[in-house]
Amino acid sequence: MTGNDSEGPGAVRVRPGTIELNADRSSGERISLVIVNTGDRPVQIGSHIHLPDVNPALDFDRAAAAGFRLDIPSGTSARFEPGASRELGAVALRGRCAVPGIRLNGEAT
Repeated sequence: MTGNDSEGPGAVRVRPGTIELNADRSSGERISLVIVNTGDRPVQIGSHIHLPDVNPALDFDRAAAAGFRLDIPSGTSARFEPGASRELGAVALRGRCAVPGIRLNGEAT
């Protein structure tokens, strides 16, 4: 099988067009945040982490971000170099609104 084959074991068949992430989310389930890395080392935020619980070197409105995660593809992350500032979208967590293993205000979920 070559890289262009769309048949056989391991083939990946992709529907034409683009995929809009979290297309079913209402405006009430979306926010925009400006995040600044005030630390001296790069920091990454994974796609499913509860935003108020990220590295304390990241400066943003944590109260507004309660119950939200970044609006980025699953399994990816956003990287912030020291001193970097970015505006990113976030979407509300769904389901139980908990991320197992994450510490919330000193208490494990």
